[in-house]
Amino acid sequence: MAQRVFKVANTRNELNGLKMEQLRETLKGHHLRTTTCREDVLSAFINKKNALSHGDLEGALGESYDRVTIYRTLKTFLEKGIIHKVLDDEGLRYALCSHQCSEEKHQHDHIHFKCNGCGKTNCLENLHIPNVALPQGYQPTSFNLLIQGTCPECVMK
Repeated sequence: MAQRVFKVANTRNELNGLKMEQLRETLKGHHLRTTTCREDVLSAFINKKNALSHGDLEGALGESYDRVTIYRTLKTFLEKGIIHKVLDDEGLRYALCSHQCSEEKHQHDHIHFKCNGCGKTNCLENLHIPNVALPQGYQPTSFNLLIQGTCPECVMK
């Protein structure tokens, strides 16, 4: 039990100046009730600064929440425009949305980069997916572009 409390408290303490009140305001701004799980999941995304899988969140949050609770929180965050899906070679991950996203409109036409060294997947918000001319009759609903290589941190090692 002590280890579980430490992991969640550690996640909350690593907010780098972002106060819990700001987390609550983010949730409130997306018309969500504040719960401890939602606060902890949101703070995990802020602390890690890269895309996280469901398993990554389970590891970060310890045994504080069961798989279904974390899954439901992710689903709600997706629906409300707080996070977006990131597909990489290991499966589905999630990343924080930019401030422009809402329940009605997600803005995710950027490139994702997965480092072969550390395994982290990051959003490259300033690099947009180029226009692709699809054959007649095809109607795109979403785009996902993943580039793999070495991140600046791993290059420096």
